[in-house]
Amino acid sequence: MNKQQAFLLLLIGASAALSLLILVPFLEYVLGAVILAYMLHPAHLRLKPHLGERLSPVVLILASAVIVVLPLIYILLAFWRDLNQLASGTRDLPFDVAETEARLSELLDTDVDLGQETGTLLEELADILFGSVSEAFAMLLEVSIGFALVLFLVYYILLDGDGFVAWSVSVAPMPDPVAERLVEQIDHTIWGVISGHIFVAVLQGIVAGVGLAAAGVPNYVFWTFVMIVLSLLPLIGAFLVWAPASVYLFAIDQPEWGVFLAVYGITVVSLIDNYARPIVIDREANLNPGIVLIGVFGGVYTIGFTGLFVGPIVLGVLAATLTAFREEYDRMGTTESDPNALPSTGAVEDPGEPQSDDRSINPELGS
Repeated sequence: MNKQQAFLLLLIGASAALSLLILVPFLEYVLGAVILAYMLHPAHLRLKPHLGERLSPVVLILASAVIVVLPLIYILLAFWRDLNQLASGTRDLPFDVAETEARLSELLDTDVDLGQETGTLLEELADILFGSVSEAFAMLLEVSIGFALVLFLVYYILLDGDGFVAWSVSVAPMPDPVAERLVEQIDHTIWGVISGHIFVAVLQGIVAGVGLAAAGVPNYVFWTFVMIVLSLLPLIGAFLVWAPASVYLFAIDQPEWGVFLAVYGITVVSLIDNYARPIVIDREANLNPGIVLIGVFGGVYTIGFTGLFVGPIVLGVLAATLTAFREEYDRMGTTESDPNALPSTGAVEDPGEPQSDDRSINPELGS
């Protein structure tokens, strides 16, 4: 390595470190934008010939806001409103409050005041989420900037994402066929993780919602949407709804339906999480279920909600990179031991044909 190469490597390392330092405050939003753009990319390819290259991303972003963001905001607002009404006593409950408090007091061997407990819970949630007024304003400002950043990033990733992938392949310090195979493996892994997570979450939420409806739990449609969102988190997602619902049925003197819902949740709903998730994600992403589980919880702990997808994807990309390195290393070893070995493509190039220097990759990646 000469001085020029050493200087360039030092400059690249310093630039990468500074870039990471700049991205860290909004890393979750940046990764979320990348994942959202990746999910919208197949639809963009289909809409682009009809709407144009620049209008298609705008339409997809607006549609995503309507389909995803608005329902989430509605769920959070409805949940907060119900808790406030319960704490203030202005909400008509489908059970006798005094009788339920007496049953819970007898069961827990302590005085239970549902209104007071709910008010305390609201205060603790507000303190955890917002803290002081200045902290609440800072959080609101950060979230606003973050969502604005997501919108801009999704637009430009959809607009120039294919060119960026092609550029990455061209500058990667490895033969183009190897880099393209690596991109294909990473693409397959990412698509498997994302589609598998979403499919299993929707399936588990709907199945759990059927149990709530059968047991007579009020507002089961609303809670089904909540369970679909929570089911993105393995093991404990839907449990956070159907388990309290089972306790609620016991509290309103319907123990037979409480037992039914508990058994249904343990057997049917949990089986979907334990069997469908590993089967779907393992088949699509070629990842061991244990790796997926570690990636999910590690990702959530490290970067927040986006880590649900980013964690397994990072581990999957690592596995794909190691596989590509091993295959390339084995090929190089075979070529060195046998000078007459064919290139990795398995074909002999025709010297009479002009050689193409096209480094572009398949623009359908992710579709």
